[in-house]
Amino acid sequence: MSIHTTPLDELVACPQCDTLHMAHSLPDDMRAYCQRCGIVLMTSQPAAMARILSLALTAFVMMIAAVSFPFLTLDAGGLQNATSVLDAVLAFNDGYAFPLAVAVAFFIVVIPLIRLSALIYALGPLVRDAKPRQGARKAFALAEKLRPWSMAEIFIVGVTVALIKVAGLAAVTIGPAFWAFAGVVIITVLKDQMICRYSIWEALDKASA
Repeated sequence: MSIHTTPLDELVACPQCDTLHMAHSLPDDMRAYCQRCGIVLMTSQPAAMARILSLALTAFVMMIAAVSFPFLTLDAGGLQNATSVLDAVLAFNDGYAFPLAVAVAFFIVVIPLIRLSALIYALGPLVRDAKPRQGARKAFALAEKLRPWSMAEIFIVGVTVALIKVAGLAAVTIGPAFWAFAGVVIITVLKDQMICRYSIWEALDKASA
């Protein structure tokens, strides 16, 4: 009696629930969903890669703006104080709180920038139908590994909650960096929803062959 087994390279594991599916070629502008949890497994949208790259580039520029410009200004009792994202990080830069400053800087600024840079590095040539750069697979793998540790959205939610509580005690003026940071969060969510990891790995493999 012979047992038929499906080759591993013809199987797709759902990133959400790990259910295995057979990989099939899709017509253009079609999507394949997990039969168990409904998450998108594969897409066949020629323009999707360009959209993802555009969103990553936009988020990178907005992150630089979020770090460079004033985040908000507080005015209480005639005293005015403007602060930036870097000021918020450096607020913990004393004594035993220094490791906290390093952690905040990494989670809300450094890791998001590294993840966006890795994604841009990996996908840039694919959009132009060119051969991937050396280390493109490692760059995309790094971007995926850093995804749970990129916490810009948690930071902006925490700031919003704090502003609601402070609003009754002082006049709060939201600076351009706040809106840039909020834009980064929205764009990152859209980008992550649009990414088809299987399709990107396939494109990297085919272009490298």
